[in-house]
Amino acid sequence: MKITSQLISWLFVPLFTPVLGIILVLFVPSYQDVLNVDCLYTLSPEQKWQLLYYYFFFCVVVPGLAFLYLKGIGVISTIEVDDRKERSLPILIMFCSCLGLYLLHTWMLPKEYNLSKYIYSYPLAGVIATAVYFFQTLWKKVSLHAGGMGIMSGFLIAYAAEMQEFQLWIILFALISSGMVMSARVYLGKHTLLEVVIGWFTGTLITFAVNYYY
Repeated sequence: MKITSQLISWLFVPLFTPVLGIILVLFVPSYQDVLNVDCLYTLSPEQKWQLLYYYFFFCVVVPGLAFLYLKGIGVISTIEVDDRKERSLPILIMFCSCLGLYLLHTWMLPKEYNLSKYIYSYPLAGVIATAVYFFQTLWKKVSLHAGGMGIMSGFLIAYAAEMQEFQLWIILFALISSGMVMSARVYLGKHTLLEVVIGWFTGTLITFAVNYYY
């Protein structure tokens, strides 16, 4: 059980889950209306891959390399940042990465895409959620694993709510995998039940609200 929990934790690291969320809506068929204004599935293959490259670079490469550097110079003791007092800087790095992705889309993509609000609202939700996590972590070791799953879940739920046709197994996958990740973090002793619940609901509610009402 311990090995399974560790595997789940590494498969759903917070840096990967935003990328997984965008992959699901880009490549799994969905349909909105006659115009498909906000449907990401209807983007051209070139646009989809460009968008995916941006997400991978800002959500995985930039913070991932930064965390490795912080670990190398001793600012954080573990890659998972187990010590609550060491979490402020890594969360700020994730905040800056989300902000960079949002600003890139705002400044560079309108002329080329000008299609879906989710191109802008998803990274904006990441900016707001990570800002909230920064202040939460000052008093409690909120689970960032659960937060990452919450951000992905909130995005998928908001997206599904505005589509006329959507693969509902994606929502089921998000909820089940969220439960697995939260259970794994509690089982490994990394977090309490309250810490994973706060992390998940914070990410889910903020991301849903930003994406649905953007």
